[in-house]
Amino acid sequence: MKTSILLLVTFVAVGSLAAAPEPVFAPVECEGTYPHHLQGVCTNERDAIYWCFTTKLVKTDRSGKVLKQIDVANHHGDLCFHAGKVFVAVNLGKFNDADGHADSWVYAYDAGDLSLLAKHPTPEVIFGAGGIAYHDGRFIVVGGLPERFKGNNAYEYDASFKFVKLHRLKSLATHMGIQTAAFADGHWWFGCYGEPKILLKEHELFAEVGKRFEFDCSLGIVPVSSGKFLVARGTYSKEQGHTGRLVLADADDERGLKVVDSPSARPGP
Repeated sequence: MKTSILLLVTFVAVGSLAAAPEPVFAPVECEGTYPHHLQGVCTNERDAIYWCFTTKLVKTDRSGKVLKQIDVANHHGDLCFHAGKVFVAVNLGKFNDADGHADSWVYAYDAGDLSLLAKHPTPEVIFGAGGIAYHDGRFIVVGGLPERFKGNNAYEYDASFKFVKLHRLKSLATHMGIQTAAFADGHWWFGCYGEPKILLKEHELFAEVGKRFEFDCSLGIVPVSSGKFLVARGTYSKEQGHTGRLVLADADDERGLKVVDSPSARPGP
């Protein structure tokens, strides 16, 4: 009898663990205001959100409450999470300079306490590293671009930040290159400045001509499940500074993404 009860308790416990729902990331506002605007957002896919406000790296819980923040060099850009670390695209030089006077890096931070772990040089990103994403053993770094170029660049690195390949995207021109990056559903998603702001969707291996949409992911894009994303928005006032928040969007074949929550959020085009 004791053995049967023990087996039943063990079965129920294991079944409960197996059935436990995965954490859900929902629309959220980052606590606080910041001197510079939001550059990118990522999650640890569990219980934390990481926000980069150019000179401030901020970690919050899923409700937006600040758990940790640190001062960082200007200009820290978009960021991604991998293997317990947060990787940030950093440019200490000029952006979009035709002569290539950028000073491009990827900084790695501990995802727990935000301590700086490493600085990886990425000199191949000659117009300024501004965004980064990870998938299947490789990082893709994106960034600035002078106006004379008619397509964007995506720089591929291995997991140790050894340069692998330059991918030239047939994306047409976007204002100041690419600002944010993410990987989801077999594609790279890139957010760009401009009026209108542009979203690029590129094949995993860059084997096909990508798609171009009028949709704003220029401050951050975060995949949360198949076909669902959180995209960043921000406000600014001279008195208070910059804010950041995330709104929910669904993948859309015609628009790229479509905002589906929050009447206060800027609607998708």
